[in-house]
Amino acid sequence: MTTNKEIIDQEKANVAGATRVKFFDIVIDHGQGAIITDIEGNDYIDLLASASATNTGHSHPKVVEAITKQAQKLIQYTPGYFANTTTAELAKRLVALAPGDFEKQVVFGNSGSDANEAIIKFARGYTGRPNLVTFTGAYHGSTYGAMSVSGVSLNMARKMGPFLPGSIKIPFPDPRLMLPGESEDAFSERMFAQFKLPFETYLPAEEVALVLIEPIQGDAGIVKTPQRYMELIYEFTREHGIVFAVDEVNQGLGRTGKLWSIDNFGIVPDIMSVGKSLASGLPLSAVIGRTEIMESLAAPANVYTTAGNPVTAAAAIASLDVLADEDLTERSKTLGELASQYFNDAATRYPFIGNIRLYGLNGGVDIVDANGKPDVETTNKLIYRILDLGALMISLAGNTLRFQPPLVITKAQLEAAFAIIEQAFAENAAGQLKTPESENHIGW
Repeated sequence: MTTNKEIIDQEKANVAGATRVKFFDIVIDHGQGAIITDIEGNDYIDLLASASATNTGHSHPKVVEAITKQAQKLIQYTPGYFANTTTAELAKRLVALAPGDFEKQVVFGNSGSDANEAIIKFARGYTGRPNLVTFTGAYHGSTYGAMSVSGVSLNMARKMGPFLPGSIKIPFPDPRLMLPGESEDAFSERMFAQFKLPFETYLPAEEVALVLIEPIQGDAGIVKTPQRYMELIYEFTREHGIVFAVDEVNQGLGRTGKLWSIDNFGIVPDIMSVGKSLASGLPLSAVIGRTEIMESLAAPANVYTTAGNPVTAAAAIASLDVLADEDLTERSKTLGELASQYFNDAATRYPFIGNIRLYGLNGGVDIVDANGKPDVETTNKLIYRILDLGALMISLAGNTLRFQPPLVITKAQLEAAFAIIEQAFAENAAGQLKTPESENHIGW
């Protein structure tokens, strides 16, 4: 039997280390629904969903069927030159699903990274302005422009600058930074004052093209923007003619118990990026925006040879069908309530559990030390023990347990996962967990 170690050792000689964030030495062989299996035949309950890229689960029969039928008909002819029926149908579906009672258009890409690059291009094209405002803690992708507006990892900056000119990052209003006794609205007002400071000192609002935000930051720890803050920055963009854009790559398509994460706020963006679960993890992204914005550029400003090709489009149509037919958005909300109940109950029993943030089947659970400070070592112990016990869960921001199972996970599988997590928590409380061996830092 081929082992995980054999494949990993073989791979090390051929694959550059910059392409993988280190967690576990396992080699995934196959998956079905919410279960993945490694090359040695070990099963794991998947609590990551391929970084929220497989909301419909692994190898969903309807998605597999759609891919197979389309591949038998036409695998690829570049949508950059010619239309095809499948991609045309997907475009119609996405325009209808995107928020906003106004005319919209779509462009396709290959990843969330290039989708956010496209937002930069269209915002600049539409406004004629150069500057871009984003937030610390943001992850918008790994291509050059997307990295320029991200702010989640020093290894996405080291040795690669200077970055895209005109990229300004504002402190994200992380509710964990609220002062004792401070209300969320007061916190929002305080953080909005920080948002306005650049505009009041060196950044003319009339030279800003874009404000881009993750309504719920993903890789910073699954952190929701306060409602009042979102309203304030949205109102600011309306006042100054700035494009208001949201990144739905990680948090969209039912993940939060709403179709789009921005739906949690009652605010409609001018333009939005979608990716990851759009085609159940196949390389496909989309940008959907107001027609007047999307018509501000002409071809080939955003043309890619494979973007929106027939196979990925077929997978996306099937994924959208599964999302609707199986009511996965409501399922995320309902099962997410069970998850919230479990983690909040666990927090009353285990003092190392800190702040808990759950929005649907989607959340972050902070692990802290006796002083309430981030405890990266304990977090690493927990995720490795959870893996040993049969569930796959990774960390974010060093000390946050990332909870994002496929939305098709069954209640029984979810309860089995809670039992595994509970055992790991109990063993940690008893001082029985060991620090895992690792070649390097674990996580971002």
